[in-house]
Parts: sequence; C-alpha cells; structure tokens
Amino acid sequence: MKKFLLATVALAAFAAPALGADLGARPYYNKSAPVYAAPLYNWTGFYIGGHIGGAFAGSNNLNGLVLSDYSTRFLGGLQAGADYQFAPNWVLGVEGQYSWLGGNYINASFPGGAIYNNNQRGLGSITGRVGYTWGPGLVYVKGGYAYSDNRDTLTFLGANVPFTLDKNHSNGYTVGAGVEYMFAPNWSAKAEYMYYDFGSTRFVTPGVLAPFGSWRNDEHTLKVGVNYRFNLGGPVAARY
Repeated sequence: MKKFLLATVALAAFAAPALGADLGARPYYNKSAPVYAAPLYNWTGFYIGGHIGGAFAGSNNLNGLVLSDYSTRFLGGLQAGADYQFAPNWVLGVEGQYSWLGGNYINASFPGGAIYNNNQRGLGSITGRVGYTWGPGLVYVKGGYAYSDNRDTLTFLGANVPFTLDKNHSNGYTVGAGVEYMFAPNWSAKAEYMYYDFGSTRFVTPGVLAPFGSWRNDEHTLKVGVNYRFNLGGPVAARY
C-alpha cells in the first residue's frame, strides 16, 4: 500500500507541470490598438423623392392694366438627383425637379373685349447644388436652368385669336437654398426656397395689344419633401 501511495504522489507531481502547460497562456491585450468610432453619415449616392408646397407670384401689369393672378397656389411634385460627399464635410450634387401647379396664373381683359390667359401648369428645373454637412444635417444652395410649362391663350368673344409674343417665357433660371436631414437609414427630409425668373414678355401681334407693354414672369416657392437615398459606399468611417 505504501508503495502504491508513493507511486501515486510521484505521478501527480510529474503531471502537474504538463497539465498547467496544456491550459494555455493568458490572453494578451494590446492597449495601443486603434479604436474605431461609430460610422458617420454618408451623403454620397442617388436619391428619389417627392415634395409639396406653395408658389407665390408678384403683382403683374401691362402698361398700367392690372392682371388678375393667382398669387398663391398649391404645388406638388417629384425630384431625383445624386450627391457626392468630400473633404469630408462638403457635398456636391445635381438634381432634376418638377412641380405641378394648381390654378391658372394670370388673366387680363383688354379694352375691346380681348382676354389673355396664361395657364401655368408646372415648374421644372435642373440644378447643381453645394452644401455643408455635420453628419445627419445638410445646408445647401442651388441654382440652374428652369422651365415653365405654359399654355397661353387669347380669346375674343369666346373664340381663340392668333397672337405672338416677343420671346418664349418658358425658359429661365432658378436659385435657392435649403436644409436636409437624415432622420432614418436611407431616408431624409428637406425644406427649401426657390426663386424662378423667366424674364419679361410683351405682345407683338395683334398690333392693338402691343402698346400695353410687358409683364414679368417670376415665382417664389416654398417646398417640403422626403427623399429615399441609395447610398453607394455605405457609411463613412472615422479615421484615427
């Protein structure tokens, strides 16, 4: 029995170092390893969306002849565009937009019974924009080409009368500014102001209307909208 106990103790003493080696070394933690912050917002990518708002026209006159105008009208439409974020808080983009307008724009009754009507059905634009972002927020300015979808008519005693204008008042320019905010993954909301200018227009024929001078074609709009964004590169990671 003594021999058996001594053999058991000797075997345990011999196995203990080997068992300790099998347990492995303690894990090593590198305190100098880089720490990465949570991903930041990325504005780079394509987007589509919609908007609603109002259009506001100024007073118009033809050589003292006052035109009745729908100075405040509802609008609603669609937009699509693309943005590129760089440097790293700046955003460049391009956007196409179209807004349908409610109600006729201007009407004028001339001496003799002729009635002019400009039914402005919509406003379109292709603009560039530049903005500054602080993560989910973006403030921007924009400007570019503008289009007015007009249907002009001149009637006398209810019958259409041929007429000509000195220029096409469908093409012009627009400038504006706005703010946009990412409120959920791939979703952003925006509010913006845009000014549209299509220049001044006057009658050439019929000659009896030419003396009445010209009128301006411009619009002020306020819009709120929502965009769905197809981010190309995913979030922008912070660097350390």
